[in-house]
Amino acid sequence: MQMKYLFVMFVIILAPDFCCKTALAGETTETASTRRRSEETEAASNEAILKQSAGQGITEEQAETSSPTANEADANSFNQSEESGNNTDDSPGIIQESTEAMDSSSDAILLPEVLVSGRADSLLGIAGTASQGTRGKDELEWRTFSRPGEVLETVPGVIVTQHSGAGKANQFFLRGFNLDHGTDFATSVNGVPVNLPTHGHGQGYTDLNFIIPELIERVDFRKGVYFADLGDFSSTGAADIHYVDFLPQSIAQVEGGSLGYARGLYAGSHLAGRGNLLYAVELFHNDGPWTEPDDYKRINGVLRYSQGTPEWGYSITSMSYAGDWNATDQIARRALDVVPGFGRFDSLGSNDGGDSQRHSLSAEWHRADADSSTKALLYGFYYDLDLFSNFTYFLDSPQGDQFEQIDRRWVGGTKVSHTWYSEVFNRDMENTVGLQIRSDSITNGLFQTVERRRTDKVDYDGKTISDTTRKDDVWETSLSPYVENKIQWADKFRTVFGLRMDYYHFDVNSDLSANSGTRDDAIVSPKGSLVFGPWAKTEYYLSGGFGFHSNSGNGVTQQVDPKTGDAVESADPLVRTKGAEIGVRTTIVKGLQSTLALWLLDMDSELVFSGDAGSTEASAPTRRYGVEWTNYYTPAQWLSLDADFSFSHAEFSETVEGEGVQGRHIPGAIDSVISTGIAFHQPGERGLFSELRLRFFGPRPLTEDNSIRSGSTRLLSAKAGYNFNKNWTLSVEGFNLLNNEDHEIDYYYPSRLKDEGASHNDIHFKPVEPIAVRAALAFRF
Repeated sequence: MQMKYLFVMFVIILAPDFCCKTALAGETTETASTRRRSEETEAASNEAILKQSAGQGITEEQAETSSPTANEADANSFNQSEESGNNTDDSPGIIQESTEAMDSSSDAILLPEVLVSGRADSLLGIAGTASQGTRGKDELEWRTFSRPGEVLETVPGVIVTQHSGAGKANQFFLRGFNLDHGTDFATSVNGVPVNLPTHGHGQGYTDLNFIIPELIERVDFRKGVYFADLGDFSSTGAADIHYVDFLPQSIAQVEGGSLGYARGLYAGSHLAGRGNLLYAVELFHNDGPWTEPDDYKRINGVLRYSQGTPEWGYSITSMSYAGDWNATDQIARRALDVVPGFGRFDSLGSNDGGDSQRHSLSAEWHRADADSSTKALLYGFYYDLDLFSNFTYFLDSPQGDQFEQIDRRWVGGTKVSHTWYSEVFNRDMENTVGLQIRSDSITNGLFQTVERRRTDKVDYDGKTISDTTRKDDVWETSLSPYVENKIQWADKFRTVFGLRMDYYHFDVNSDLSANSGTRDDAIVSPKGSLVFGPWAKTEYYLSGGFGFHSNSGNGVTQQVDPKTGDAVESADPLVRTKGAEIGVRTTIVKGLQSTLALWLLDMDSELVFSGDAGSTEASAPTRRYGVEWTNYYTPAQWLSLDADFSFSHAEFSETVEGEGVQGRHIPGAIDSVISTGIAFHQPGERGLFSELRLRFFGPRPLTEDNSIRSGSTRLLSAKAGYNFNKNWTLSVEGFNLLNNEDHEIDYYYPSRLKDEGASHNDIHFKPVEPIAVRAALAFRF
C-alpha cells in the first residue's frame, strides 16, 4: 500500500518537470555548447584550486583567474553561514598555502578562499586544529544511513543511536560524553542552529529527521572550545550540514525494504531568473521490528533560491517537516526472564510515541573583495513536539508511569560577521568581528497520562498524583559578540586568537509561582591556536580555550520541586568548560590523509534540569581526556578506505553517590569508538559501486562504581548498486548483516513491572534492529 501511494505521488509530481526538461532538450546547439563551455571552465577553475589545497601549488596569476564564478562554486567555496567551518577554522590562516611551495620557497602566495569539497582534499595550511574536517557529497553518496541523524557519524568518534521511537531525536555520543539528545554538540543546517535550549524533553534537543541526505553538499565539523564563532552546546564539537544550491540532474527515487520500510524522494532544480531554484519532497514510512510497529510516517519539503558569485550573492531557504510515530522504549532486562512469552522486540509500555513538526525560513547574504568580506544570516522557525514515554513502567502508580512532554516554540535569530584583510610587520593579518543573536519563545510542560490521555493518578499509598507536573512559558534570549585575529607570523607559523562574550536573559512564567522569575548571566571565553609547519607535508597544532553550556531556563529560576514541594537549588544559567588539544595532520604518504589528536575537556560543577523529572539534578565537576586517530586512503580514483579510532576516559573529580553505590565513573560515558569502511565505484556513467562498513561502540560504565557495565555494539552494513547509465541506478543496502543481538543503548535504574510487588534496579536496553534490507531505484534526468 505504501509503495502504491508513493508511485501515484511521483507520477503526479514528475510529469510536469519531465515535460519541461523534454522541451528544454530542443534548445539550440549554440546554447547547449555555451553551457558546456561554462561547465568546463568552472571545472577547470575548481580543479586548479583543489590542486593548490592539496599541495600542488599555482602561481599568483593563476590564482587570480581560478576563483569559481558559477553558483555551484559559490556553494562549495563561499556561500556559507557564520557557523560553517570556513568562517573560523577551515581557513584560519590568511594565506591558503601550497605545502610543496612552502617547503621550497619563503614567498607566501595570497589566494582566494580555497575550495574544500571533501575528505580527500588536504587541509594542510587551512585547518586550525587536527580534529576538524569536511565530509563531501562524493563520500556521503557511498555511505549507508539507516536514519537521517547518522549523517553525523561521518564525524570521527560520533555515535548516533536511539532508545525510543524513530521519530524522536537521536541519542548522541562523543569524546567521553553521553550527549543525551544533543547537549554539548552544536548542530546546524545551512548555518541555522538545530539544538533547542530549554526543551521540554532535554537541554539542547537535536531532531535531525528533517534532513534529506541526497541534498547534502558537505558536512563541516570542528571539535573543542577553540573557535570564537561557536558558543552554546559546542564544548565537545560542532557540525554544520550544508545543502547544495542546485542539482546537476533531477532525482526521482523509490525505495522499499523489510520491516515495513518505504521511501520516496523527488528533487530537482532549475534556472530561475539569474539564479537557481532547488526543490525537494520526501515521503517516508517505517515500522521497525517491534511487536507494536513504530508506524513512523514523515514528510519533508525543501525550497531554496540562490543567486550570485563568491564575490556577491544570496540564498533564501524554506524547509518543512512533519512526523508521527509509535514507540517501543527501552526494556528491563529481567522482563525477558520473568514475563512469560516476552521477547526482545516487545514493549513494556502502552501507546507511547509522539508527533513533531518543524518549519523554517532563512536568508543568507555575502560579499567579498580584496580588502574585506561580510556574511549575514537571518533565520526563523517554528517547532512543535508532543511526546509520550514510559521508562519505569509501574514504579510510581498502578495505572502506569506514562507521561507527556510538550514543547512548542518560535525561534528567531541572526549571525553577522565582517572581516578585514591587512598586514602587521609586513605579515598578513585577518581580523573578524561577529555578532550572533537568538531568541526563543517557548511553551513546554510535563503531564501524567494513561494511553496518551492526561489524567490524575493514584500512587501505591493512595495519594493523588496531579495530571500536571509543571507547565512553563519561557522567553530566552542570547546576545553573543566575538572577535578573532589571525596572523601569519612566519612561513611555517601562524596563530589564531579569539574572544567571545555570551549574555543570556531568562524570563520564566511557571504554573507554580515560586518557580517563576527572571535571571541574567554572562560569560567571557578566550581561545586560540598555534599552528606550526608544514614540514614534509605535516602540520602541528596546539589549541586551548574556554567555553560553556547553558542550562534549561526552567531550572535557572526553579525554587521548588514541582513533584514533592521541597525546596531546591536553582541551576547555574551558564556553566564553564575548559579544553586543550595537541594534534598533527599529515599527507606524507601519497593518497593518505591522517590526523592524530590528544584532547582534554573539563566541566565545572553544575545543576542540570531534567525534563523527564521536571526538576533539577546535581552533577559534580568532570574531566575527560582521550585520543583520536583518523585515516582516509585513496590508492586509486575508484577505491577509498577509511579507519577512524576514538578512545577516551571520563570521570568525576570527586566521589559521587549513585543508586546505592559510590564512585567517580560517569554513567554512560563512552570510552571507545571504531568506524572503518571500504568503498569501490567504477569511474564513468556506467558501472558498479559498493561500500562495506563496520561500526564498533565500546562498553560503558552504567554505575558510578563501574560495577555494572554495558556490552559493546558491533554493526556491519553494506551498500551495492549499479549505474546503468547517467539516468538509471539500482542499489541495495543491508544493515546489521551479522544479525547481532547487541544493544543500541543501555541504562541502569529502578523500575517496576506490572505484576511485581516492588521495584528493582536493572539494566534497561534498546535492542539493535535485526538484519534488514532496503532497495532503491533512482531515475535522474
